[in-house]
Amino acid sequence: MTNLGTLDITTPQAFADPATLLSNYKRLRAEAPVCFMEPAGYRPYWAVTKHADIMEVEKQNDRFINDPRLTVMPIETEQMILEMTGGNNHIIRSLVDMDNPDHHKYRILTQAWFMPGNVKKRAEAIDGLAKHFIDRMADLGGECDFMQDVAAWFPLRVVMQILGVPEEDEPMMLKLTQELFGGEDPELGRSESTIDANVIMDFYNYFAAITADRRANPKDDVATVIANAEIDGQPIPDLEAMSYYVIVATAGHDTTSSSTAGGLLALIENPDQMAKLKADMDLLPSAVDEMIRWVTPVKHFCRTATEDYELRGQSIKKDDTLVMCYWSGNRDEDVFDAPDRFDVTRSPNPQIAFGHGAHKCLGMHLARMEMAALYRELLSRLDHVELAGEPTYVAANFVSGLKSLPIRYTMK
Repeated sequence: MTNLGTLDITTPQAFADPATLLSNYKRLRAEAPVCFMEPAGYRPYWAVTKHADIMEVEKQNDRFINDPRLTVMPIETEQMILEMTGGNNHIIRSLVDMDNPDHHKYRILTQAWFMPGNVKKRAEAIDGLAKHFIDRMADLGGECDFMQDVAAWFPLRVVMQILGVPEEDEPMMLKLTQELFGGEDPELGRSESTIDANVIMDFYNYFAAITADRRANPKDDVATVIANAEIDGQPIPDLEAMSYYVIVATAGHDTTSSSTAGGLLALIENPDQMAKLKADMDLLPSAVDEMIRWVTPVKHFCRTATEDYELRGQSIKKDDTLVMCYWSGNRDEDVFDAPDRFDVTRSPNPQIAFGHGAHKCLGMHLARMEMAALYRELLSRLDHVELAGEPTYVAANFVSGLKSLPIRYTMK
């Protein structure tokens, strides 16, 4: 009998093979939904694979905290970070690393920028950018890598405009993001390490210059908000400021890119759903949420128990790590009817790709708007699309999705 605690749901390589990974999640949900995992080279943790249990953990921010272990990294990487920082667990300290009271103080600095009212003000500009990038796709002559040529660039342009990064710096931001999130992927990482200190320093040096500029020349952008922010009456500390920029500049587009590309692959693989959506574009909101559920670009977050707790019959001890497996939760048979079926009409769709509770994704309204805008433009002009090669996936266990999506198409 297989020891379920040895199933590979941990290594970056596991996430480059979604079919096997999703099969492992399915087995864990059925046989050991809260399972103690002891992967070689990593500190052990409890894998939380069912939707209800993930929600139970997410709702209790005092019992289950983000600090000190936010993601599952190899032990050697954790040691490297401790050495680099002189004993600090964090090389980046952003919103996702923080617990209250800091989390609330930092979140409200930019929260208004990403609320539905402000996001709607950008609808016309976002629609214009969607047309620009689908025009670019049309100009590529009927064959492209949708992930690398379209999906990676459109959300990047949107969030960089909000942040205040000039267009000419977008290629550098994309490269740094891929090096940060895909550090262990041999095609994306700058080195073989999960976290490369040089990548972090490149981010920090870039945003240090942005900070100096926005303090001298304030603008109507998020960079100005961060650069001039005060926490408890004092200027925002350098580490937290740089980390704030990094989380907006990376998670603000990479996750949307993954969902956008993964959504097109799902439509190609399910032509009946493609036909249904093209025939009724009013289905876009439910289709977008289904794409997000299907891809679940943020694959996990860790929480640390602050006290003993029983979860689905398992005795969690104080200081134990729990890993919320969002992709598994979004395929939970107890919550989703036929969870392995891609359905653009799925309703209700209580997907948890954006998390839940106090740490729910700040950019979720923007992400939905961007994806709807791009698909509205794409599907209105797309006559035919098919795969032109085998899709590949990023080898990364934290934030991941398609690395390439070669397609052949005809457009109006």
